[in-house]
Amino acid sequence: MDWARGDIFGLDFPAHLEALKMGGPEFLTRAFRASGVLGRDNRVTRITDLQQWMLGGTGVKALLSVAYERDSPHLTRELFVKFSRNFQDRVRDGGRHHMPPEVRLANLSRDPDFPIAVPRCFYADIQQDTLTGILITERIAYGQDVIEPHHPKCMDQILPEPVAHYSTLISNLARLPGAHKSGRLGSAVEHLFPFELDMLIARRPRLEAPLLGKRIDRLAEFILRYPHLVPAHIADRVFLRDFCAAAPLVVEQQEDVWRFLHSRPEMIALCHMNANIDNAWFWRDPDGVLRAGLIDWGSVGQMPVAASIWGCIGAAEPEMHDRHLDELLELFIAEYACAGGPLLDRHQLARHLELHVMMSALHMTTAPPAILREVPDPGAAADRYDPVFTTNETARVQLKVTISLLNMWASRDLGRHLRADAAWRR
Repeated sequence: MDWARGDIFGLDFPAHLEALKMGGPEFLTRAFRASGVLGRDNRVTRITDLQQWMLGGTGVKALLSVAYERDSPHLTRELFVKFSRNFQDRVRDGGRHHMPPEVRLANLSRDPDFPIAVPRCFYADIQQDTLTGILITERIAYGQDVIEPHHPKCMDQILPEPVAHYSTLISNLARLPGAHKSGRLGSAVEHLFPFELDMLIARRPRLEAPLLGKRIDRLAEFILRYPHLVPAHIADRVFLRDFCAAAPLVVEQQEDVWRFLHSRPEMIALCHMNANIDNAWFWRDPDGVLRAGLIDWGSVGQMPVAASIWGCIGAAEPEMHDRHLDELLELFIAEYACAGGPLLDRHQLARHLELHVMMSALHMTTAPPAILREVPDPGAAADRYDPVFTTNETARVQLKVTISLLNMWASRDLGRHLRADAAWRR
């Protein structure tokens, strides 16, 4: 497939990089005029640079530079292109289902009253039948002018002022769902991002007892074999024994847990699901206040706000959760209400977050094979901050997110939610 007809604008758009090269300035002019970015009296005159960008896990991405017949302040020359498809890699191409809601959000964000900063959308469209899509936005100039350099995921040991950065992200995450609940985003949200509980439950991978048991045992064995890679309390045999004993109890309770997590309308809203530190950009206002914008809106939709919070802080260092989780939850509650959302109860929000983490921890028991594929001899690493992990994103993320989940299980006693008298059942 080279071209697809978009469901939103009705234009044929390129499905991959070579097709974009062939379409050239003529396609970009049509697309930017259709989206309203470019006036009828202006056009794209040439593509000055177009290079594939190798980072990212699903569709092909590219860095695009263009020239216009007439420049203006709102027409940036440096653009970012994201395709939903990756025709050279079937596994990555399988992730194209993330693109439709991202396209819808990009077009929604063109409203000048959109409550948070996102890359300005120049053109975004999707062909739903084939899940073929394209997204063209301004390119974030990381490390230039007032914008901070890009902060990689699971590298918070080199992140300046971690609490300030996560606080800024949490504020952003609260303002979007708060604006949705207030009605300021209009009726479009319910149409573009419908909340369909039964479909959400049906699509979640089920935990099966035999396979889960094998994965849990393999995870415990990995930790005991390489205890220097995790905090001491996670490598503790008593903790691992209790974790291995408690985790299988979730199998019979999983649907009840997921339904509970979606049972409170005040906690269901339009949210970014993956606002890790690497999916943002940061700058300081002239008065020194740290600000942020969010990128990578794949699978955006209505979801429990607790899932969005964990999607932000789930890759942080354990110390962030141990020392600052409660204050981050208080900040979310305050910003959510300030943006027009209902006033949440902190204990209820914490309970929902803990249950979400509990379920996420059991789905993350697949980490050891993924780590060993990238780092065959973890024993040679000095610790989890060794260059063998800092230079290998896949291994680093698998290891550190697993640590974050298990640390939450240990420090907040998540196993208590599996008891027959657990508070969430009442």
